[in-house]
Parts: sequence; structure tokens; C-alpha cells
Amino acid sequence: MAKRITICAGIDTGKHKLDVALDGSSEQLQVENTPEGHWTLLEWLKRHKVRRVGIEASGGYEQAVVAELRRKRLVVVVFQPAQVHAYAAFHLQRAKNDKIDAVLIAACTAAVKKIHPAPDPRLQPFAEHLTMIDQITEDIARLKNRLESCRNAQVQKLWKEDIARLAKRERVELKALAVAIRKHHDLAARLDLINSIDGIGLKTAIIILVRMPEIGQITREQAAALSGLAPYDHDSGNHVGVRHIAGGRERLRRALFNAALPASFRWNPQLIAFYKKLKEAGKEHKRALIACARKLLIFANTVVARGTPWQKKSPEVASVPAI
Repeated sequence: MAKRITICAGIDTGKHKLDVALDGSSEQLQVENTPEGHWTLLEWLKRHKVRRVGIEASGGYEQAVVAELRRKRLVVVVFQPAQVHAYAAFHLQRAKNDKIDAVLIAACTAAVKKIHPAPDPRLQPFAEHLTMIDQITEDIARLKNRLESCRNAQVQKLWKEDIARLAKRERVELKALAVAIRKHHDLAARLDLINSIDGIGLKTAIIILVRMPEIGQITREQAAALSGLAPYDHDSGNHVGVRHIAGGRERLRRALFNAALPASFRWNPQLIAFYKKLKEAGKEHKRALIACARKLLIFANTVVARGTPWQKKSPEVASVPAI
């Protein structure tokens, strides 16, 4: 039987333009990054019998065309810029422009062995809303830092008013986001399962649900890696280096780390015992908290996978991780 070949295309995304190339072909296309341009792109892809399209994440400018391609049932692979850069470095390719990048992305797309399922499209607007709430939190932290170093009473009053206004806005937006999520029964059930865990509040539960759509469908090791909380070896020859975390989803990792402190000191008996065991084994405070943050995510992954709420039980005797 003849081997079936999947025709792949690569798209280099700009704010105004999309440059498109076919893998193994000189055929190229440039269209506007607009609904009309997307329609032209789809017709061109259909004419060339393309079934898989690769595109590099580009600050959100790729989201509209990705959504349209997926609506037309094309397989879309969204690459992180580091992946494309690494592929170019491997092939010793130094030249760079939009057309060259499109060809490179097409080659990357053809080389992909494992295609991950497309994320739930319902979560995209929730993710944007959550990012706005995160930005409000960051603004509050910046204002608190300014207030700390300010000695002028009038300026202090202005900063305090701004902090109070933003804090109120944060509460209102978080409540609105929770209401929007609960309109979907399956997402509401998943949110309640995550929120049932001691030490995970509503905001952290929402962050896990939205920032990790795969929750409950992956292994604990995959969950740790995706969140950037997995410890990686740093060994060479006889040298045994310190394990460290790297990569992953920054906003998710930050939320889990922030939740780990109160959970490990007050709210979750298992994490309290786990943290104590880590400290007795000589782990530094920050490394112990990272391990507790990883445990929190593993708890969330487990309750969603099982479909049963968190069950309080006696603290487990946990093995001390490498980190």
C-alpha cells in the first residue's frame, strides 16, 4: 500500500500580515491578518490539500487565525518561539525574514511526531479575563511597593485609594469570571473538585482549571512538567548537580507557589506534614515550597481524574523529592 503523506503548511504571523509556505514546495502566500485574509488562506490551503498547519505563537496575533483554522477542522500546531528557534539552530539556519520563517515553521510542522488535542475553545475568553485579573493583582503589588517607600501623606492617600479601587475591581472580576465558568456544567463540576482541596481557594482553582485544560487527563509527571514545577537533573560525568525547575506556564506556576505557603503552614494537614519532613531532611524553605506546590497540583489532577472531591485523611508518609 502507498504511504499516505500529510501535506503541511507553516504560517509566520505578524500584526497585519500572514506569510504562508508549504513544506517541500516553493508555493508561498501572503495575506492580510483579517477575516477576509483568513478566508483567502483557507481557500489556498484547501486547494493544496493541506491538513496540518503550524503557526508560531506571536503575542496573541495568531489567535484569530488559529480559531478559524480549527473551526474548519484543520489540525493546528501552535509552536513556542523557542521551539522554532531551536529547530533553526539545529539546521544551522541563520538567515531570517518572514518568508524564511514560514518555510521553517512548515518544516517544523512536518517533523512533529505527536499532535496534542486542541484546547477547549470555551477556555480562551476565560484565559483572557483571568490574565486581566492577574494584571490587576500585579498593579496592586506595584502600588504597595510605592506606598512602602513614600513619605508624603497626600501621595500616600492617593496610592491607598488606588489600591482600594483596584482591589474592589479584582473581587468583582473574579466573581464575574466564576459565574461565567459555572454556566458550563462540566467546567463547574471540575472547578468544584479542584476547590475542594484544602489550601486551594477559588482563585487558585480557577487558575488551575483555565491555565491547565489538561487537568485530570494527564499523569502527575506531565502535570508537573507543564506547570514548570518538575525537578530536572543537571548531571554530567561524575558531577551531580542541583535539581532545578525550568520552563512551564509561568502564571500557573506562580499561583501554585503562592498557594503553597498558606497551604503548607495552615490549611492542608498532608502538606504541613510533607513540608516538615522536607525541612527535617535538610531542604531549603524555597525548595520545600516548590515541592509542596507540585503536590498541590498533583492533588488537583488526582481529584479531577477520579471525579471525587478531596478526602481528608491522615498525613501520608511522602518520599522526599530530589529538588
